[in-house]
Amino acid sequence: MATVELRFSALPEHVRTARLVAAAVARRAGVDEAVLDEVRLAVGEACSRAVGLHQSSGTSAPVKVVLIEEEKQFSIEVGDEAPRSAPGDRAPGGSAHEADAEAEEDEMGLAVISGLVDDVEVTAGEHGGLIRMTWPTTPPAVALA
Repeated sequence: MATVELRFSALPEHVRTARLVAAAVARRAGVDEAVLDEVRLAVGEACSRAVGLHQSSGTSAPVKVVLIEEEKQFSIEVGDEAPRSAPGDRAPGGSAHEADAEAEEDEMGLAVISGLVDDVEVTAGEHGGLIRMTWPTTPPAVALA
């Protein structure tokens, strides 16, 4: 099992780099070429979501992306350290309308990811969240001598 870990400051300009790294590692892991655009888009959406959560909560911790190559699958985990509040809670100075807009944007991002990835798992708690996306891989072709 091979693992690549990427951490970046919660800035939108770093999302592109995460997408490029994810696509390159997915290709090397054996993810079907036809699926690589979906990998790129899903990682971009998950990383953009994490960046937004960090920025809106004032979290200075980096966004974490873990690329995991296993025997018959390739997984990407995008983690954030933005604290989640109980429903109805909102940041000091934030309006209910702003909180509703952020929640709606978050749900839209998760819907996009779910539309791109068949195997997706989303978890969240008071210390942050994690999106784990998994794709099947094909074994490398064996050259016959």
